[in-house]
Amino acid sequence: MPGLAGRPGSWGGLVLRVGQTFFAAACIGVMGSSLGFASYTAFCYLVASMGLQMLWSFGLACLDAYAIKTKKDLTSPLLLSLFVVGDWVAAILSFAGSSSAAGVVILFQKDVLFCRRYPQLSCGKYELATACAFLSWALSATSALIMFWLLAAF
Repeated sequence: MPGLAGRPGSWGGLVLRVGQTFFAAACIGVMGSSLGFASYTAFCYLVASMGLQMLWSFGLACLDAYAIKTKKDLTSPLLLSLFVVGDWVAAILSFAGSSSAAGVVILFQKDVLFCRRYPQLSCGKYELATACAFLSWALSATSALIMFWLLAAF
């Protein structure tokens, strides 16, 4: 399927990877600048999963840029298998991290009202970091589905 948007080595694929990298880096930056995030396991896991997402996506963005520049085809079955496994692992881990962090944010704001009682908590930053993580996951899941679709077409 050479015309599929988002395939490896295309401008669409590069945009997906850059978006994943950007939102994962934004999540890490916002969460890292918030006070006391390391006290909560869900937030630590979010930072770890977004770190993995950022590294994976940045590496594939560089590969996409190289393939565009040199006009290489990255749709061999072996490469697609590697991309499928990596994308699915990264997508599942980032979804788990995003969901767990969202659960803690909701707990803090709506259930136990920690954000009202302890104004030193960076609840707004926790929310922003979680939103960035979900955006990174959405782009990662899109990319994983495209890779799976391409592999199934072989």
